[in-house]
Amino acid sequence: MYTIQANPSGSRKLDISEENLATIEKYRLFGHLIDSNGIVDEAVLEKLRLNIRSLIASQEEDSKDLLDLCIDVIYHNNMKAFGLQQLIRLYIEWLSNQETTDDEEE
Repeated sequence: MYTIQANPSGSRKLDISEENLATIEKYRLFGHLIDSNGIVDEAVLEKLRLNIRSLIASQEEDSKDLLDLCIDVIYHNNMKAFGLQQLIRLYIEWLSNQETTDDEEE
């Protein structure tokens, strides 16, 4: 379990599970999410929410992992643009650790 800061002052936090990060990776939710300017703002968060809604609506199989991600993280009351930026940083760090672990196992 990881904890990210959801606002600049640090008074709000979000708990992120391994399953949440694995779901982000599985569906490549951060791919092509941020524009070329690299700024994460409320429009980027809304784009992510719309992308996830579309994925859930188009899936024929069980999408419990996406629903859990929405409930726990993406649609959480504390999730704002700052929190999304922290989530992206955590995901990048987590992904690099996964790749390092995979390399060590080989």
